[in-house]
Amino acid sequence: MTRPQLVALWVVALSLGVRGRQTTVPLKPNFVPLRPAPATSSVQLTLGLTAANIDGLHAALYDVSDPKSANYGKHLSKTEVEAFVAPKPDTMKAVTDWLTQQGIYPKVISPSGDMLRIDVPVSKANALLGANFTVFKDQKSGATLVRTLTVTVPDGLEPHLQFVYPTIQFLALQQQNPRFKVVNPPKVSVKRQGLPSICTIDVVPECLEDFYHIPSAPATAPDNSVAVSGYLNEIPTQDDLDIFFLAFRPDVTTPPTLNIVSIDNGVTSGNGTVEASLDIQYTTGVATGVATTFYSVGDPGPFAQSFLDIVNFLVAQENLPGVLTTSYGFDEDEFVGSEGLANTFCNVYAQLGARGTSVFFSSGDNGVYSFGFDSTCDATTFGPTFPSTCPFLTSVGGTQGFTPEVAAAFSSGGFSNLFGRPEYQDSAVEGYLAVLGDTFNGLFNRSGRAYPDISAQSVNYVTRINGVFGLLEGTSASSPVVASVVALLNDARLNAGQPTLGFINPLLYSQGASALNDITSGSNPGCGAQGFPATEGWDPVTGLGTPDYEKLLALVTGLAG
Repeated sequence: MTRPQLVALWVVALSLGVRGRQTTVPLKPNFVPLRPAPATSSVQLTLGLTAANIDGLHAALYDVSDPKSANYGKHLSKTEVEAFVAPKPDTMKAVTDWLTQQGIYPKVISPSGDMLRIDVPVSKANALLGANFTVFKDQKSGATLVRTLTVTVPDGLEPHLQFVYPTIQFLALQQQNPRFKVVNPPKVSVKRQGLPSICTIDVVPECLEDFYHIPSAPATAPDNSVAVSGYLNEIPTQDDLDIFFLAFRPDVTTPPTLNIVSIDNGVTSGNGTVEASLDIQYTTGVATGVATTFYSVGDPGPFAQSFLDIVNFLVAQENLPGVLTTSYGFDEDEFVGSEGLANTFCNVYAQLGARGTSVFFSSGDNGVYSFGFDSTCDATTFGPTFPSTCPFLTSVGGTQGFTPEVAAAFSSGGFSNLFGRPEYQDSAVEGYLAVLGDTFNGLFNRSGRAYPDISAQSVNYVTRINGVFGLLEGTSASSPVVASVVALLNDARLNAGQPTLGFINPLLYSQGASALNDITSGSNPGCGAQGFPATEGWDPVTGLGTPDYEKLLALVTGLAG
């Protein structure tokens, strides 16, 4: 018997003394168990408690987001949202009693009290959960992490606990890693005469303004704002932003001042990095004059905790940003067996939407496959990305070219294996499936939440990174652009005495298609496969299409809410 096989035996061996519902997951192919986690070392665990009325939150979200509803735009208050997601008293008592009986005193980490965090020795975590915490090595990245293949929720606690993380979840936060090529900064004319010639090769703010009819005049609503999330020590710099504006927004006399907020000890200074520079330059560079904050989220330990921590930070505030854009994600299949954790992710975005924040995620850059496929091309089914498959946010795909604009081949899209298709998508997606017919049968879940919802240019963005101009591509570029368009629409609505748009998917699918540029050419191959084709109407490459600001403006300012 080989050493890895011997190691696997003690990894799956069960701890004694815990009776309840046991969950065991198979060892993932790219992870190798190294040794038992030291008994005296500390492990930090986050516990998700069952909400009092999560169905009520979902119903309220749709009620304020559906333009046909009498309550459209009447976003919920912080207190109203917390009443839906706060655990019932018996849930809080059951979980805290269980912990305190073991001498563990949890810290409440969410405003509503639905998430707790504990730091305990590995020996106590093993005893508490019937687990065998083990040090694993990821053969792809070389990183090590402490997880268990088996966890037991004690009798009586199952109705009260949604998840305990990290236990059986082998999640890896995936940066889109936009491709980068150093270039000399191109010249941009101040006066425009049609689509600038630079746009035949590169993308700069002027191209987006001209093609998507985005105004260059600064926004004026005082309560309007954009939030950009950053992870993995990504950071923008003021110098890069200043020079970017000097080169590509000469009409703006004073470049915006960087506003960076640290969460979980996220970095606030250093050399400019790729993702953060791209996101900040194409939010501030497109949503002219809209207050923009970069939220630098540190590494609290397990990757998924950072995603939860930023949302818990935001929902604790009385005033939320009008939009939030994120260019990171996970492979959805990493949440199989931990559906409670995936649901909690979705529900925190539902909280933001219910309070008036539009949440955007880039769909990914691997076509029909998720972030993690490799050159062996051994995937047997299409792989969705997450959180793009969450029904309560807006997923953004990628396009390229202006004459014509076509689908970017890397634009991730497809169908969820965890979340069913929301009703607002039914007509558009059923139309696409009818056209697709039997193509790719068995490779994807026809009844799953379909993504992306919308798209934008995603190739050859000129960006200044740590003193050097380069070209970037990826849906990391398209999500900030769509978020910026919505921020400018919010500006117009706020100035007219209307609320922010909030969760926009019900509006997009019911009335928004006519205000978008339908993309009908291209596909999203991944790992050598053909990929889904772009067609008339919605498709799992570019969603409903790309934005036309002027048409969208006419739509959203004419709404009752």
